[in-house]
Amino acid sequence: MPTNEQRRATAKRKLERQMERREAQAKRRRLLTIGGSALGAVLVIGAVVATVVVTNRDSGSTTASASTETTEPTSAPPAPDATGGGLPPFAAPANLGGDCQYPAAGPASKKVNPPRAGKVPTDPAQVSASMSTTEGNVGLQLDNAKAPCTVNSFASLAQQGYFNDTPCHRLTTGGLAVLQCGDPTGKGTGGPGYEFANEYPTNQYRPDDPALQSPVIYPRGTLAMANAGPGTNGSQFFLVYKDSQLPPNYTAFGTIDPTGLATLDKIAAAGVAGGAGDGAPAKPVQIKTIALD
Repeated sequence: MPTNEQRRATAKRKLERQMERREAQAKRRRLLTIGGSALGAVLVIGAVVATVVVTNRDSGSTTASASTETTEPTSAPPAPDATGGGLPPFAAPANLGGDCQYPAAGPASKKVNPPRAGKVPTDPAQVSASMSTTEGNVGLQLDNAKAPCTVNSFASLAQQGYFNDTPCHRLTTGGLAVLQCGDPTGKGTGGPGYEFANEYPTNQYRPDDPALQSPVIYPRGTLAMANAGPGTNGSQFFLVYKDSQLPPNYTAFGTIDPTGLATLDKIAAAGVAGGAGDGAPAKPVQIKTIALD
C-alpha cells in the first residue's frame, strides 16, 4: 500500500504535468493570460490554483519580442505573501523611456501607424484622457512617468482613432474584476500590428525573480495592458473595477477617475452574457472615442 509520502509525490507529479500541458496549450493558441492565483506553495498538495485566461492576441508571428529594458534594479522587492501584496514601490530603471521599440507583429486589426520609436519624454508625469463609451464616460490619468513607452503607444493609437467604435469584448466578475477593451475585432485576438515590452511593475523585478510568478493586488481603478507574455503588449487593455490578484506581469500605466469607476460598476452590475463569470458583457459596451485632454 502506498505511503502518504508516495501519494503526495504522485499527486505533485500529476499537478506538474497538468500545469505544463496547460502552459503549452496557451502558447500554441497565443492566448492572452491574465492569471489570478490563490497560491501558498504551488506544489503543496491541497493548494488551490485558479487561473483566469483572457484571450487577446493577433494571429501573426508566434515569436515574442525581447524586452527593451536594458537594465534592471539591483534588488527586487520581497515576494508578496499568499494573500497578495500591493504593487511594488516604483523605482525608475536606468534609461526609462530612452529606447522605446515597437517591432512589427502580425497584421493590424485596424490600419494604424506604429508610434514614434526611440527616446520618449517622461514629462509631463501625468497625461489626461477621456474614454467615451455607450455606457458612460471613463476619465483616465495616464502614468507617463512610470510607463512612458506604453503611454506613447496608447496616445498614438488614440490620436489615430484606433479605438473609435470598438467593443469592450470581455468582462470578468469573479476573483478577477476587469473590463477588457482595445481589440477592434471584438474577438480578443486583435492587435495594432506591433508589440512592445512590459514596464511597471514588471521592470521592478529581475527577469529571473520568482516573485514574477507570485500574485500581487492590482487595485481598483488601475488601467493596465493585456499581453500574451513578456514583450507582447499591443492595443488591448483592461480596467480594474475591484481589487484583483495577478502576477506583476501586466503593465499598469494609469488610473481611472471616480466617474469612470461609476461607469464600470454599472457595466459590471449588468453581468456577463449568459450569466457566466467571464465573457462578453451582458449589455454590449462600445468605445465611442478615446481622446487626450
